[in-house]
Amino acid sequence: MGDASSGASAGAAPPYRPYRLVRTVSPHSRAVSCVKFSPPDGRLLASASLDKTIAVLCSSTLATLATLRGHSEGISDIAFSCDASYLASASDDCTVRLWVLKSLPSPPNSNSSKGRESSEEADRCVRTLRGHSSYVFCVNFNAQSNLLVSGSFDCTIRMWDVVSGRCIRGIKAHDAPVTALHFVRDASMIVSASHDGSCKVWDAATGACLKTLIEPGKSPVAVSFAKFSPNGKFVLVATFDDTLRLCNLANGKSLKVYTGHMNRVYCITSTFSVTNGKYIVSGSEDNCVYIWDLQGKNVLQKLEGHNDTVISVSCHPTQNKIASAGLDNDRTIKIWVQDA
Repeated sequence: MGDASSGASAGAAPPYRPYRLVRTVSPHSRAVSCVKFSPPDGRLLASASLDKTIAVLCSSTLATLATLRGHSEGISDIAFSCDASYLASASDDCTVRLWVLKSLPSPPNSNSSKGRESSEEADRCVRTLRGHSSYVFCVNFNAQSNLLVSGSFDCTIRMWDVVSGRCIRGIKAHDAPVTALHFVRDASMIVSASHDGSCKVWDAATGACLKTLIEPGKSPVAVSFAKFSPNGKFVLVATFDDTLRLCNLANGKSLKVYTGHMNRVYCITSTFSVTNGKYIVSGSEDNCVYIWDLQGKNVLQKLEGHNDTVISVSCHPTQNKIASAGLDNDRTIKIWVQDA
């Protein structure tokens, strides 16, 4: 199989260095539904919650820089623009909100997680995008950050012009809720996952369905998550049978299968780590974070510490650091780093 990541050095894989828990922070009063490091440098860490808020943290100190309020229901997903100037959020209130992150306050010079919050937080929402008729579950920016795509329990995908806030395309994409959306690196394609058991790839310019990686009804279970690999040649697909698959985009074939974690109920996110070796990282319903060797498929480490399902994970873009988020019996964000 070809290299499923980009930017990693050629040659033998570096020896695996275990991750350890270094910090825990609790910026929310309900389940943490999503956590994301910001591109391109990971300076920010944002989290979304069923408490209807978004916390924007300094990733190095975990100081709270802003708490974004405005959604009237819980938030399922968030996405940074390519330069982290904006953040988009998807909510059960059937809207997508666009928040400006410019001029965030500087983090305090302490290790306290209680940072200074901006007095202008009420003005940070610059767009409220309406059009979905049910819960908005997922959202993603394209590489140029001039386009947003959102997926909903109304089974549609909507594409939005960021500047005007206008919906430029609506696609009746699936026969059940859309569970995940992701733009490929060059922004030419979008991959979608759905409870209808399918995973599809769309032309971002026309909205045409280019291929179906998993046909509706061919999978015995829902497809809960899908994401392009960093080089855009593969798609990581999660299904409600405790399985992650790495699919070849060109022919749709499943090349690698990753198992060992638990995933039967929740739409748990997974991702690629390429800062030191090539790993697959995922949350799990046994309250752990799992790390697999991308090529060898074996579980390298199981990170224990959460008290509920780990619903979301994010890998720092330049450092060997993982953020993980737990549901209602946990409500924490944990930061894990590799030993030197």
